[in-house]
Amino acid sequence: MTAPNRFLQRSAAAEPADVTAPERLDVTVVLPCYNEQDHVLKEIERISAAMDRSGYSYELLAIDDCSTDNTLAVLREAETRFANLRVMPFHRNGGSGTARRIGTREARGEIVVWTDADMTYPNERIPELVQLLEKDQNIDQVVGARTSEQGTHKMLRVPAKWVIRKIAERLAGQKIPDLNSGLRAFRREVSLPYLRLLPPGFSCVTTITMAFLHNQHDVRYVAIDYAKRAGSSKFHFVRDAYRYILQVVRMVMYFNPLKVLMPPALWLIGIGLIKIVYDVIAHPVRVANNTTMILMAGLIIGAVALLADLIVRSRSE
Repeated sequence: MTAPNRFLQRSAAAEPADVTAPERLDVTVVLPCYNEQDHVLKEIERISAAMDRSGYSYELLAIDDCSTDNTLAVLREAETRFANLRVMPFHRNGGSGTARRIGTREARGEIVVWTDADMTYPNERIPELVQLLEKDQNIDQVVGARTSEQGTHKMLRVPAKWVIRKIAERLAGQKIPDLNSGLRAFRREVSLPYLRLLPPGFSCVTTITMAFLHNQHDVRYVAIDYAKRAGSSKFHFVRDAYRYILQVVRMVMYFNPLKVLMPPALWLIGIGLIKIVYDVIAHPVRVANNTTMILMAGLIIGAVALLADLIVRSRSE
């Protein structure tokens, strides 16, 4: 017998049951899979064992992102052995962000967990993340904050990710121990308005973090170990680092454009005013062309910032 859903707040007697609606569960674990044939079964076994012990009602939603190896065949075979496993195959490669977005939308669980199938994250700790959400209704997302870096290009990734994280902390106005961890649990209903913002690639995890933080949702961080990945990495350093930075700025622009645009506008206006004073003293009754350009650039950027902020505040969510 399936355990009762402990996250549902309304009583079943308060509202008639919809016989056509799928059964609601406590947890949906969304597992994007792309060319993971050699180890995806071990990950399914590890997640299933942890969730079976937890007592939560759950489903493990494995999404095959149009793998070119035998990943889908392995998943189909596992589906016959694991009662809580649901396989969703894609007919074209959409990226991990697309898999997580569609998986969250199709999830039957009140809590959605994102993780990877490459053996890097301690997925046996998934019930611990869910339990934090169950115990404290004020928390909307729990993120596994990695204590080490085991990915490829480690010498480049560590400083690059530190810089990106500091930019995000500056723009978000709070500390972010791990900006792009792939292991996280969050309330599905809270996430629904932000799913349309998720990009198709790796930066989807950055997007969901920034969306929650900018809308005053409480995000908690739990320290986790991070193992060396199984198989080959799909991460491309230059391309994906650029996308991370772009996505951070894009998300802040979407929710709080003044944080991005107003500082450079004020700096340019301040420099322009100082330059006007200098020009008048050095060359009476004449203001240099570059001074006018600096001042006008500051005023234009400031006007755009105010207009963008007005659009954000008037936008219906």
